[in-house]
Amino acid sequence: MIDLYYWPTPNGHKITIFLEETGTPYRFIPVNIGVGDQFKPEFLAISPNNRMPAIVDHAPADSGRPVSVFESGAILFYLADKVGAFLPQSPRHRAEVSQWLFWQVGNVGPMLGQNHHFSHYAPEKIPYAVDRFVNETNRLYGVADRRLADREYLAGDYSVADMATYPWIVQFERQGQDLNDFPNLRRWFLSIQKRVAVVAAYEKGKAINTSPTVNAQSAKILFGQTGESVRTAAAG
Repeated sequence: MIDLYYWPTPNGHKITIFLEETGTPYRFIPVNIGVGDQFKPEFLAISPNNRMPAIVDHAPADSGRPVSVFESGAILFYLADKVGAFLPQSPRHRAEVSQWLFWQVGNVGPMLGQNHHFSHYAPEKIPYAVDRFVNETNRLYGVADRRLADREYLAGDYSVADMATYPWIVQFERQGQDLNDFPNLRRWFLSIQKRVAVVAAYEKGKAINTSPTVNAQSAKILFGQTGESVRTAAAG
């Protein structure tokens, strides 16, 4: 059984998509980031970066004590190795998937996240910042569109790289993007959107929360944290 510390955000959806695709048993442990659950000492013991998702595997391969993993890319790697799916074992094919997974966690997530922040949540509209991240989002969409010109999925076969990237593209309109400008990415997006496991993952996310995570009150918790706030939370 996998304990999934979760809130229905793009990074949270990555993990539920994988678990649904593989039929891996799991249970939700909601981490309401809008009220500060991510700063509870018991969660910080699992995820020291005070970010969800995180998992605890109660049946690791070595039959030893439970294994906890934080960071969505690391979780996908761990689960893919555990289950033996969506991450090839041959070095050549594994490198193909790995580089596109790392592209997502190093580029797509951070840049599109900043797009969301400065376009929708920043208390002051800064045109340069909005343009910077909307344009970088557009560039990354272009990278994916070019990559998908001659293959169905980012690394050839459907993999953890696609599962990691898809949830970030779901909000393309809020990111100031038109998928019709990226026909290969649009075809990929619509293909994944219809997958049974993806539909199930998003429906289960709705059962956890349907209210906006960011509001005037939660913004104080979500944005502007410092090292001192982490130290204070860890101290209980």
